Amino acid sequence: MTMIEIRRPKELARLRRLALAAQGLLQAQPYGCGLAGARKAINHIGYVQIDTISVVERAHHHVFYSRVPKFKPAMTNQMLLDGDIFEYWTHAAAFLPIADFRFSLPYKHAIKSGQTHWYKTPDKKLMGELLARIRSDGPIRSRDLETNTTKRAGWWDWKPAKKALEQMYMEGDLMVCDREGFQKTYDLTERVLPAHVNSQIPSMEEFAAHIVDKQLRCHGFASLKGLTYQRRSAELRKAVKALVNERVSQRTLEQVQLSSGEVFIMETGAFERLLPRLNSRMLILSPFDNSLIQRERLKVLFQYDYQLECYVPAPKRQYGYFCLPLLYRDEFIGRMDCKAHRKTSHLEIKLLHFEQHNYDEGLVITAFVDAIIQFFHFQKCDSVSLTKVHPKHLTQRLHSALKPLG
Repeated sequence: MTMIEIRRPKELARLRRLALAAQGLLQAQPYGCGLAGARKAINHIGYVQIDTISVVERAHHHVFYSRVPKFKPAMTNQMLLDGDIFEYWTHAAAFLPIADFRFSLPYKHAIKSGQTHWYKTPDKKLMGELLARIRSDGPIRSRDLETNTTKRAGWWDWKPAKKALEQMYMEGDLMVCDREGFQKTYDLTERVLPAHVNSQIPSMEEFAAHIVDKQLRCHGFASLKGLTYQRRSAELRKAVKALVNERVSQRTLEQVQLSSGEVFIMETGAFERLLPRLNSRMLILSPFDNSLIQRERLKVLFQYDYQLECYVPAPKRQYGYFCLPLLYRDEFIGRMDCKAHRKTSHLEIKLLHFEQHNYDEGLVITAFVDAIIQFFHFQKCDSVSLTKVHPKHLTQRLHSALKPLG
């Protein structure tokens, strides 16, 4: 059995670069630009999480922005309308490549058959009535149910009807065919799904192979636990473990062990691959970015302890409501809590916090300012302010550097 032992800082640094390169975070434009680049990006990274928090541009746009130059938020819905992506549940609500549609079917089947539950007691009668209406009258918006509170023929109470729609969506009878912000439009799956898309339920072996191949492609390497992150199917986890063991014995996969004891799996030879050169740019990432959503992996690889504090009571927050991780070269060196005030087109940086690092402070400040210029334009802001800085001795230099943007 092949086992690579990571003992020296240079080896760990190489592992980090492998992870970041696989996520498209080291290259200037790994997938190209604009709409075509966004299509390639999601096909590579496998999903983009949808989130409702709007203190800055929403996570599903932010993830694309971090990887695709000239990306515009409207492009996400354009891909949905064009049938390039579809909306469903992974470990959370997400956009997924349409080519992966068939791998959403096992979970849909489990919900529909009662093996697992979305809502414990779905209203089958109401679901049938709504399905018949959509079949005869066309797509229905969630807004249609919310704004028709008075009883009329063919209309239903909002909460039960909304639950019924969501249940049919989770079971696979309906798909989201359009979005206006967070107002979804549902239609029959048979009318939304492009004809060329494979809709055959995969075998457990096919599903396991899909997961292993996808995770190794988009992360560079993965732990056994990380391969099935947030997937609760014991049968699937068992199939993934069997496949990994088989590939390790065949030497198409090899294992990597860190000095802390964690073991990762990667394709044989991946550790020696030619990697992109590091550049001195900073990326402001979403808390829901694919590269850091697995917090344990993030801590082990980058020694970066990150928690999203919007779910923490305000008095207990250490860094702020919605802190954005800061990636410089191949390390997470800080975090920024900020808010886009859309009425005044102003980006307020409430806290800019840098961890202890060995980089030249002048270079870090230059990289941060370059990143902020792009970032506040992405927020449709035309000014920026900075309230609090850690460490404090950087305050004056940062205020001076940001003054032209104020």
